[in-house]
Amino acid sequence: MYRIITSILIISFLSCKHEPSLHPQRKDIVETVYASGKILADSEYYSYALSGGTIVKKLIKEGDQVNKGQLLYIIKYDAPGARVDAARSNFNLAQSNMSDNSRLLTDLRLTIQNAALRFTNDSLQYTRLKNLMEHDIGTQSNLDNAYTNYLIAINLRKSARERYFAALNDLRVNVHNTQSQLTNAKTELENYFIRSNTNGTIYQTFKEEGEAVRNNDPVALLGKARKRIIRLAVDQQDIDKIRTGQQVLLKTDITGDSIYKALVTKIYPVMNESDQTFRVDAQFSDTTLQSYIHSSVEANIIISQKKQALVIPKEALNNGDSVLVVQQSKRRTIPVQTGIRTLDQVEILQGIDESTAIVIPIKK
Repeated sequence: MYRIITSILIISFLSCKHEPSLHPQRKDIVETVYASGKILADSEYYSYALSGGTIVKKLIKEGDQVNKGQLLYIIKYDAPGARVDAARSNFNLAQSNMSDNSRLLTDLRLTIQNAALRFTNDSLQYTRLKNLMEHDIGTQSNLDNAYTNYLIAINLRKSARERYFAALNDLRVNVHNTQSQLTNAKTELENYFIRSNTNGTIYQTFKEEGEAVRNNDPVALLGKARKRIIRLAVDQQDIDKIRTGQQVLLKTDITGDSIYKALVTKIYPVMNESDQTFRVDAQFSDTTLQSYIHSSVEANIIISQKKQALVIPKEALNNGDSVLVVQQSKRRTIPVQTGIRTLDQVEILQGIDESTAIVIPIKK
């Protein structure tokens, strides 16, 4: 039994002897969050065809600067153009029928005037005969006929007025309807003329003259070249560390190992459920860089950094934020307070100093 115990102690001593130890060091430390993504143009969007047909004019090429409303493509528009002409003719006719020279309204106004003249004449005749009958002059039959003509004149005058205002209302409705038809026809025709929605740069075109295009087919990619957006995907476990204004160091596929600086400008609150990431936008600090877009990027977002921090290797830190140290030839576990953490280093705020000998446990 004594020999067995002695052997165990010797093995334990040798094991302790071969475990590496080190002292904390002063170093500059930076905590970062990794993100990947791509570069987009500011206000980047695809211009789409709103009607199907054949491209008859292409008025742009890659690299062109365009203004809002500028014409990009023209689709063959014979049929919608004819519909606009027909709608315009109907609208002009409706307006003509409402004008002072309208034949219909002129005839109806004359009918009102004639009815008014007859009413005046029959009213005077009836009044005259009625006055004579009060003096026993004339006959009752003549008075009755005059009264009948008087009532007819009243009805004719009323009917003439009603027909005039009914016709006027119909003409107004017709003007409104034909105007709406003309507006709709113009809107349909305008869909055959593809225009830019904003000031910007033509990055890519997808259609040439003579090619067929369908409704909602993309025809061009546009955006603002002066400012680019770096769209990054940040893991859900790290998103709570991200703040606007944080510095971003990134590399692109196009420029190889060159490091560029950017700043976080926007954090989107909705998670992409397909890859469990959040969208974070950044902008280049240097606006003179080449305006390449859709290039993939790998980025490190700087969360915190400190110069001459007291650091130890990450493998020297035990669970529960403690370290194994050697004091007076004995090993003991000491709790520590940690700060910045990177992939391979941990900042120590309290618990040990540069003179502390730390044992790095050998992983089995």
